[in-house]
Amino acid sequence: MDVPVHDGGRGSLSGRPSSLSASFEASEDIAPARHLALSFLADVREVHGLHVPDRVTGAVQLVVSELVTNALKYAPGPCLVTLSTVEGVVEVTVWDSEPRLPVAQPADPGRIGRHGLEIMTALCRSFEMHREPVGKRIVAAVALADAPVGDEAGDRVR
Repeated sequence: MDVPVHDGGRGSLSGRPSSLSASFEASEDIAPARHLALSFLADVREVHGLHVPDRVTGAVQLVVSELVTNALKYAPGPCLVTLSTVEGVVEVTVWDSEPRLPVAQPADPGRIGRHGLEIMTALCRSFEMHREPVGKRIVAAVALADAPVGDEAGDRVR
């Protein structure tokens, strides 16, 4: 893992950095990516004073784990992970060099694995996939607060 970089860009709170980025190589275990997520969420709590429910911590770790696992498994070269807080959500952005976008598989209770998109849509307020000039960028947003009953925001996938 390259050294994480704090960035005071969009979504900064109280003038302090609210995003963190790191790159990961295909030969690496994904545990450092999960630790990056925990470190970022600890900063969100301690430095920025935002409440981060245990549900959010678990969801962000799972999203990071799923996206980094797929990037390291299917894309040649490194992937870049950026975590940021924006308008009440934790955004997890993963860029990799593989231009093919993931495709949801039809429901099959007997299938082992390949349930990543199902997990993402269940956990995230929004999930977007974008082709880039080189590779693709996936952005998943996990709400910091629980959505009110009847909120349709969790049904957006692009």
